[in-house]
Amino acid sequence: MRGSEALVRMLEQAGVEVVFGLCGDTTLPLYEAWYDINPSVRHVLTRDERSASYMAEAYARFSGRVGVCEGPSGGGVTYIIPGVAEANQSSVPLVCITSDIDVRDQDRGTLTEFDQDAIFRPLTTWTKTPSHSSELPRTVREIFRRAVSGRMGATHLGLPMNVQEGEVPDEDVYIDPATGSYPFARTGPDPAGVKALAAKLTQAHNPLLVAGAGVMRSQAWDELKALVDLLGCPAATSISGKGAMAETDPLCLGVVGSNGGLAWRHQMLLESDLIFFIGCHTGSVTTNKWTLPPDRSREIIQLDLDPARLGVNYELSAGLVADAKLGLAALVQEVGHLLGGRSAGKFDPARIARAREADLAQRWEFASDDSPIRPERFMAELSQALPEDGLIITDPGTPTPYVAAFHRLPRAGRYFAAPRAHGALGYALPAVIGASFARPGAPVIGIMGDGSFGISAGELETIARLGRPVVLVVMTNAVYGWVKAGQKGRGRKYFAVDFGSLDHAQVARAFGLEAIRVEQAADLGPALKKALAAQGPVLLDVLTQPLDDCRAPVSKWIA
Repeated sequence: MRGSEALVRMLEQAGVEVVFGLCGDTTLPLYEAWYDINPSVRHVLTRDERSASYMAEAYARFSGRVGVCEGPSGGGVTYIIPGVAEANQSSVPLVCITSDIDVRDQDRGTLTEFDQDAIFRPLTTWTKTPSHSSELPRTVREIFRRAVSGRMGATHLGLPMNVQEGEVPDEDVYIDPATGSYPFARTGPDPAGVKALAAKLTQAHNPLLVAGAGVMRSQAWDELKALVDLLGCPAATSISGKGAMAETDPLCLGVVGSNGGLAWRHQMLLESDLIFFIGCHTGSVTTNKWTLPPDRSREIIQLDLDPARLGVNYELSAGLVADAKLGLAALVQEVGHLLGGRSAGKFDPARIARAREADLAQRWEFASDDSPIRPERFMAELSQALPEDGLIITDPGTPTPYVAAFHRLPRAGRYFAAPRAHGALGYALPAVIGASFARPGAPVIGIMGDGSFGISAGELETIARLGRPVVLVVMTNAVYGWVKAGQKGRGRKYFAVDFGSLDHAQVARAFGLEAIRVEQAADLGPALKKALAAQGPVLLDVLTQPLDDCRAPVSKWIA
């Protein structure tokens, strides 16, 4: 069979459900094979390659399966990069396929020619462009295996025209279907390391756990909950770890760090004598630029799948290399043994409830009827309207700190996503499509600022064409709010951050979506309920206070 046919067959064998992509001249043989074979793998045509990569990335986050995107050579390659880079840095398994010119036409000034592997090498865990069709099957097997192994991340397959059109022996076309899901192979912990960490945890007077994205990728929320209950200690999460515990759990603090962390949570972290980072890179956001904790007066221990991440930013008294699920399970067993099956009960969970209530009592904005609408009032209405199985996707600007700080996920699991690796705008609008394929039937809501909307608005056509029941919320304030708030903190030298106001509801209607413009706080609740109950896509255009006029839960602005 031809190489293009072999690729489609292998995608089907890997259990790939959907591929997001955009057509181009160098992809013609692949699309012909798709047409002829009519596989179970659905292809979703996007309006932008960047959107295709974001859709695939969000699909992978919510489904537990590899996300797959594809695009053409030249400009298609340069456009598809954002979601690939985000997935790789966030350890989200993603396979990116880009077609290419015929190998025989290289170095001859051929249109769209450049070295694709050189571009993707620093942005992926592995990239390969086979030069002959005979190399294709083993290359496809390798890109899937590497995407779901180890620390996981993005991989890239270059697909030259001659490789697509060349012959591949039928017996070479196979792939392990287990490589279509993640994690593919889990790394178990060293028993001596387990004993060392368990001893530290049981000997500490006031331990605190911080769960990161590693817990989410490993689906280790049950094991985390078991360890927290055994120790009777509080647990917090990074933004990317949001969902590692049900945030309604009495021992769950919620998100900590500079983006969405609250002072009362940070105070409890600072009062602990031992902090256990689990699948968390201890980066600048989670640690508020390494001020949480600020010194060496307490012990730090860490569990991570990648040994290169242990002790990067803090001196450790103990470290453990392991998959989060297996590592936590082993710790539960050892801690249970040391405690004789009894809970350590080292912390009064009522302290968390009292601190949360005291903090909320100071935030009058949650009940504000101000117009433009306060973000806090929007959060209050959203938390009331969204069902327990609802999925929330935020762009990195206005929505993220508010959702991170104030929306309490009622269940552990994959119910939240934000592009935290690179903070690129334009993520949420296409990402809702990927999420809707990952969890059919679950309510999906994407929240963005109007700056983000302007970047990805073309995908409204894709959403309308697919007719999927997703909800888009545009927090409209005609400003790049995050940057303007930063300029306010540096002396109010406002420059190149304000833009013209737009009626986003009218734009959405022009694309064929139902849309509601919300200008008064009293209308928020009914509008959200109507949108979430709709059978098709709905956009809410919510006139909102800009961040520079708000009391956003962002550490540097509060300071």
